[in-house]
Amino acid sequence: MTPDPRLSINQATIKYASLADALGVVAAAEVEAIGLWREPVAEVGLDAAVRMLADSGLRVSSLCRGGFFTAPEGAQRRAALDENRRAIEETAALAAAGAPGSAAVLVLVAGGLPDGSRDLVGARRRVADAIAELEPDARAAGVTLAIEALHPMYAADRAVVSTLGQALDLAEPFPSESVGVVVDTFHLWWDPDLSAQIARAGRGGRIASYQVCDWVTPLPADVLLARGMMGDGHIDFAPISAAVAEAGYTGDVEVEIFNEAIWAADPAAVVARTVQAFDRAVGLRSAGRA
Repeated sequence: MTPDPRLSINQATIKYASLADALGVVAAAEVEAIGLWREPVAEVGLDAAVRMLADSGLRVSSLCRGGFFTAPEGAQRRAALDENRRAIEETAALAAAGAPGSAAVLVLVAGGLPDGSRDLVGARRRVADAIAELEPDARAAGVTLAIEALHPMYAADRAVVSTLGQALDLAEPFPSESVGVVVDTFHLWWDPDLSAQIARAGRGGRIASYQVCDWVTPLPADVLLARGMMGDGHIDFAPISAAVAEAGYTGDVEVEIFNEAIWAADPAAVVARTVQAFDRAVGLRSAGRA
């Protein structure tokens, strides 16, 4: 099967593959794009990663991830913001090295409550402050900060931003070129206001990334690993894909799966399975293609 031209394999789906192996497996499968993670890039160094990406012929659809800046003012917060500035620089460099159509998108996961804190309102306020501080750096680098809302079950430890509406509230004070949002089916499929919020995001040109995977039950003990291959769970992808298309998003669509069984499988087999599941389940044919 020829892969959908908008399919991107997020590195998290083939977590245990090195950067070189991930690029090779994705390119060999004739998938045109990859979503990169900072850790595999750091393992080889940014300069080497840039060369490897350029040689692969692949587009880069995003870099994961920045964020984790809910700490109160102090050394920990300053370090987190400096790390995000480095991530912005990496995003710009990798997007410049990727094939035409690459996206300079840095995915932001806000972070959870600081240790010992129950101040959810304060943590969310500090997220807004961090984005305001980082936005000029992103704008100068030509990078879009893409705020990803995570399912509410992650609010305590990973992301105090839980809905697309909250992400848009954070993004809208800034130019759409520098701050946007991620629409991730795993995190947002349950939200009864999702269609309206996707339309809102479209009106502002805010959709910087569309990520897909399925919600499978029963949830594992580690709910971080609850993602499944499209078609294996409960999500009806076609209406979400249609809403994203109607909102004007025409970029790559990343498959990002955190799942121990999928990670343990051969990466080439996982990519081949992803190509088929994506075409069958995600609904881009009915939603319309770019």
